Amino acid sequence: MSMRTPLKLFAAATLTLTTSMAMAFEPEGKVECLAPADPGGGWDFTCRSVGKVMEDLDLVPRSVQTINMAGAGGGVAYAHTVSKRAGDEQLLVAASTATTTRLAQGQFQGMDADMVNWIGALGADYGVIAVSKDSNYQDLPSLMNALKEDPRSVKFAGGSAKGGWDHLKVLIAAQAAGIENLPRIPYLSYNNGGEAMTQVVGGHVDAFTGDISEAQGFMESGDLKVLAVLSEERLPGEFSDIPTAREQGIDAIGPNWRGFYMPADISDDAKQYWINAMDTIYESEEWQNVMTQNGLMPFHMSADQFENFVKSQIQSIEDLSKDIGLIQ
Repeated sequence: MSMRTPLKLFAAATLTLTTSMAMAFEPEGKVECLAPADPGGGWDFTCRSVGKVMEDLDLVPRSVQTINMAGAGGGVAYAHTVSKRAGDEQLLVAASTATTTRLAQGQFQGMDADMVNWIGALGADYGVIAVSKDSNYQDLPSLMNALKEDPRSVKFAGGSAKGGWDHLKVLIAAQAAGIENLPRIPYLSYNNGGEAMTQVVGGHVDAFTGDISEAQGFMESGDLKVLAVLSEERLPGEFSDIPTAREQGIDAIGPNWRGFYMPADISDDAKQYWINAMDTIYESEEWQNVMTQNGLMPFHMSADQFENFVKSQIQSIEDLSKDIGLIQ
């Protein structure tokens, strides 16, 4: 017998096997996206906007249902994923630097980063410090000078828990401005950024600390004035008028990535499907438009690269938290 026949058969078998492996997992029915906060904040935005693009790109068979599960700065959702949803191959959970912050500070009691699967990131939001349109503070240095005179003179509101990423952004800026007694700076925690901004716009709290995507609506209405964005350089497009903290003499950077984790014990095929889905979403024109419209900057990692980044960031935030006295 000619060697060509077995080789052809082998090639055909290999192709069939490869195809079957590629199709080994596809989502069926409803896909859920868990947003670890009430509607209106960054995690809610991540689930809803990514879910819409998934539907547009036919990456899911039907719709993506956003489920809001607020509490403990994301800890309730994390515990739910770890303890009750292991093996669920159709559950995505919105995550960000706020998630790694809580892990770094040991706030998810008895849980660590190895208890979930880190799927990928789809852009970075940058932190802002903002005040109401009627505020006496016209720029970041004037606000920081008030804190130098009395660390308790300015109350901040944010959507993360005390010691969370929104709180840390204020402390990073204050530390860069040379302010001492950082733990004395008042920080009020709300369930999401939208609620925090409402308190600032209403005159109940002095300043907002959050991300540019959260602040956009109040910026457009003119109710909120952003004193600084915590980015390396000015953001593009409609955000280009916002000065950075760095150009105002305060070298503070606060990026907040947006991405997802999934439960443990999912199959390798399911994990790879969702990793590939993140790559497809990020490269799509639909998602690039979402990024442009909401101030998200380029930032994309998937697979092992993203998992390694998450663990590295956790270590960095743990070190920073110790430096400013948030943890021992």
